[in-house]
Amino acid sequence: MTFPEELKYTASHEWVKMTGDGEALIGITDFAQDALGDIVFINLPEEGDEVTAGEAFADVESVKAVSDVFSPVTAKVVEVNTELQDAPEKINEDPYGSWMIRVTDITDTEEFLTAAQYQEIAKEEE
Repeated sequence: MTFPEELKYTASHEWVKMTGDGEALIGITDFAQDALGDIVFINLPEEGDEVTAGEAFADVESVKAVSDVFSPVTAKVVEVNTELQDAPEKINEDPYGSWMIRVTDITDTEEFLTAAQYQEIAKEEE
């Protein structure tokens, strides 16, 4: 399992990559995709939608369960990774390359964890 140092993490297993221009990419962690198993469907928001820190913005369906994906920020969705709607298994193959949404106008954030802090949470949940 990998925990890239340049990303920020949440206790609910999402990652955030700040892109330096007031935008961020959001997805689920390697731990989350591994726990879910083979992902077969994803329901994403629309461009222009607002997401709220701590609230679900998407859900993923795997062979095991359907799970909500929680937004680590309050922001506006400016892009949705539509590739995932046709090939949700990409999340299993490359969870950190398979971002779900790109957001801008970030006004609030969850409490972020470092890679080391998140790794400790993941170890406890194994």
